[in-house]
Amino acid sequence: MKLAITGGTPQFETQLERRFGRCAYFIIVDTETRAWESFTNPAADARGGAGTQAAQFLANQGVEAVVSGDFGPNAFTALDAASIQMYSAQEGQAETLVDDFLAERLERVTGSTGPAHHGGGRSQGGRRR
Repeated sequence: MKLAITGGTPQFETQLERRFGRCAYFIIVDTETRAWESFTNPAADARGGAGTQAAQFLANQGVEAVVSGDFGPNAFTALDAASIQMYSAQEGQAETLVDDFLAERLERVTGSTGPAHHGGGRSQGGRRR
């Protein structure tokens, strides 16, 4: 099975990134062989629809399940439509999260776990006037 984990760096030792649609990287692991690849999240800086775009990217990679911290309503809907199972974790390294997934220690997500976000990409720390 192909399992994606949201990460902050492109290494297998990366810590979980809690934001699904805006994570920096996806670590995609073959759970049978433990072979893995990292991919830059093409939706990380999207002006809007990051969760939906990230879900489509994972579907195109043949991912069957994903581990992240939060799934907004649009991401949840897109992942569910693509038949990608969602699992929630609060923290951990990708390698440990694979073990947790295989041992069925992660909570299966059955609904949105985060609020809807509308556009804007990553905050640049300024104010609009």
